[in-house]
Amino acid sequence: MAVEVLVLRESAAGERRVAATPETVKKLLAAGAQVRVEAGAGLDAGITDQAYLDAGAQLAGADARAQADVVLCVQSPPAEAIAGLKQGAALIGQLQPQADQARAQALQARGLRVFPLERLPRTTRAQAMDVLSSQAGMAGYKSVLIAAQLAPRFFPMLTTAAGTIRPSKVLIVGAGVAGLQAIATARRLGAQVEGFDVRPETREQIESLGGKFLDLGVSAAGEGGYARQLTEEERAEQQRRLAEHIRGVDVIVCTAAVPGRPAPKIVTAAMVAGMKPGSVIVDLAAETGGNCELTRPGETVEQGGVTVAGPLDLASMGAVHASEMFARNVYNFVALFLKDGALSFDWDDELLAKTAWPEAPVVKAAEAGAA
Repeated sequence: MAVEVLVLRESAAGERRVAATPETVKKLLAAGAQVRVEAGAGLDAGITDQAYLDAGAQLAGADARAQADVVLCVQSPPAEAIAGLKQGAALIGQLQPQADQARAQALQARGLRVFPLERLPRTTRAQAMDVLSSQAGMAGYKSVLIAAQLAPRFFPMLTTAAGTIRPSKVLIVGAGVAGLQAIATARRLGAQVEGFDVRPETREQIESLGGKFLDLGVSAAGEGGYARQLTEEERAEQQRRLAEHIRGVDVIVCTAAVPGRPAPKIVTAAMVAGMKPGSVIVDLAAETGGNCELTRPGETVEQGGVTVAGPLDLASMGAVHASEMFARNVYNFVALFLKDGALSFDWDDELLAKTAWPEAPVVKAAEAGAA
């Protein structure tokens, strides 16, 4: 019997993306799988059910979840939906099992092969499967557009009959994938852009995109492309220098993250109080608590004339292209164990072994025997 792959319709509030597109459906079929898609799964990403049918998929029936060998999703289904999945099925997506105890228990109770893609090792070979990077790019892009909309000024320099308008000064905090995309987008809009990151190796990347590297004399180079957490002394010095600098900044876009931890607080309430009225802060890190002390996740607030936005689900705002990238990432990961119409899990492959949850060799050995 062919391996059955099911594409879920997302149920999380605000989620508009989908884990497979007609393009990746064709690739899954070519790998020997039978693909079923839940009705309406791609509508919010601009993909009709007919488009999936034309690609060779079938629409999922009522029993599809209980029969699927491989289940693809963007965000984890709720615990009650997990309970209806086939025992031992493989579940792939941004699952965050540690974030919800009921979800974690449901995943383990069904004996699922769980692959939270946010756990994927950040290696050169894994880049084609890296959903964090692909989705961060969209988030960085959208964050700047939100900032431009909220700012009571032009981003580019303009020469008009009423005089010359100077360009907005934009500071991007954090130079990961999201931050670099934000720098590039702000430059395209004509702003005067600076990038700040405690990792000194990001200077070249920032400057290659037309931004100016803001050097505050603090370095926190970490592992895996992320920053380490700063010491109290380092943080105090960073805060002092940053507070002085942002008095002249018009827009701040915050993107700094530390894996597995709440977002570091970089922009304090006191710094915001020192900014010019009409200034804007867009905190892309709102989902993990925010880089700004005044950020309220999902809200836009004003404090002393400064607007602070904490948008959520930024990647979903660009659902069409975000889904295209996410689906390709997912297919590339599934291709590690779906070959010639059969599932084969090679636990010596670090991408499978380190992405799997929980990472337990005993469980893996048992699963290898079952496969």
